[in-house]
Amino acid sequence: MLYYLFEFLDKSTNLPGTGVFQYITFRSGLAVLLSLLISTIFGKKIINFLRNQQVGETVRELGLEGQTQKAGTPTMGGLIIILATLIPVLLLAKLDNIYIVLLIVTTLWMGTIGFIDDYIKIFKKDKEGLKGKFKVIGQVGLGLIVGSVLYFHPGVTVRKDTQRTNILQTAESGISQVALEEKSTATTIPFFKNNEFDYAEIISFLGDGFQDYAWLIFIPVVIFIITAVSNGANLTDGIDGLAAGTSAISVLTLGIFTFVSGNIIFSNYLNIMYIPNSGEMTVFISAFVGALIGFLWYNSYPAAVFMGDTGSLTIGGIIAVIAIAIRKELLIPVICGIFLAENLSVVMQVSYFKYTKKKFGEGKRIFLMSPLHHHYQKKGYHESKIVTRFWIVGILLAILSIVTLKLR
Repeated sequence: MLYYLFEFLDKSTNLPGTGVFQYITFRSGLAVLLSLLISTIFGKKIINFLRNQQVGETVRELGLEGQTQKAGTPTMGGLIIILATLIPVLLLAKLDNIYIVLLIVTTLWMGTIGFIDDYIKIFKKDKEGLKGKFKVIGQVGLGLIVGSVLYFHPGVTVRKDTQRTNILQTAESGISQVALEEKSTATTIPFFKNNEFDYAEIISFLGDGFQDYAWLIFIPVVIFIITAVSNGANLTDGIDGLAAGTSAISVLTLGIFTFVSGNIIFSNYLNIMYIPNSGEMTVFISAFVGALIGFLWYNSYPAAVFMGDTGSLTIGGIIAVIAIAIRKELLIPVICGIFLAENLSVVMQVSYFKYTKKKFGEGKRIFLMSPLHHHYQKKGYHESKIVTRFWIVGILLAILSIVTLKLR
């Protein structure tokens, strides 16, 4: 909203300083500060409100050290993250930008699913929360919306390698850039030189006009990624500060990719796909990072609040949509390597247990407990040490992800 106010003032009054709101970097910096203030100052008020409403965590006995002390800790803290993200975005971002609209829809959609899940657990006294099939339906629904918009909306375009000479000429001459934009289902394959792959090629066997049916591949891919990443974030939220910290690292990394992908000069210099209008997502990402760090102030050990599914599902959904929008979804296993490890540990544990029980009559386990962070808790590591080491691994994966900009 402030963006449009200052845009009007700049055009109508020419007041000094009003034009600064046109810069993504300025609005992104302001978004970080504002979200940090909201999450730290008003976060305490929200935590007190949740405590007064007796919105406390119900802890299942898993035999983990320090587990019983967490009982009654306020949950649904994901509301802090959502509010501290959306308020700066509504004030500072271009609300007519299709990518911003998608991220706002994602935040509200996944936040609602998580809120319903937490509500059932706390107020209905049902430890299972929202049934898994309904969560999946919600995730698939969001995937359908995001995939359809990214595929069909005319404002979602790319400019690829063969256009870069023209892009520079366009930028220098000031000629309209619209003619260079095209609809595409192309994405980026990390670590390869000619690293652009078009999902449409999968159905090239259909013959002439196969590109018209690329949505048959693209939309299911979007659904799978959103479902997988949101579940991965949900599984990671098991000990104090783990999900918030690792998510902040991943989102900050995606913010770097978003900024360079949406900048015509940087994308040409780095020889990567240029995605018009995507740079505006940097404002959203900055607000999101600030919200996560501010939430971490209260969520670090010993946690004064838990994010609950309200936060974890929202985080995963946002990360997935950002990665897909900037055509970096194939880099998610690296950027979100912690989420992947947590997900795989559960899949491996359950699969191996069922296999050994069927074959030998007695189920066996690969890990002492899954998800992976509980395995290390069972081995006697303090949760602060586990969280810190997971953060370090997350930082290393983030650096590796950034290096892929030039390492091919």
